Amino acid sequence: MMRLLLIAALLLGAAPVTASAAQERPGAPEASSGAQAPLSRVLKELAQRYKGKQLNTTMGQSGGKPVYLVQWQFPSGQIVVFTVDAQTGQVLGQ
Repeated sequence: MMRLLLIAALLLGAAPVTASAAQERPGAPEASSGAQAPLSRVLKELAQRYKGKQLNTTMGQSGGKPVYLVQWQFPSGQIVVFTVDAQTGQVLGQ
């Protein structure tokens, strides 16, 4: 479990993208041609489903598909990484 958290932390630290940064940069996921779910919508839906806050977000791949890797901290202090399908916005796992 610790190894998985360490790997996730390294991945998330490699290319951080926050919701505000994605909105400001041309070519960021939110500025794409509609092939991806807007990061702001994904973060809003996570906030509605889970108490806590977003710490970091990056892009990755799962099964050859683009995904958002969203590092999330619950009020208890527990940190998880949600894998969210970047095209549909569906949470694939945590």
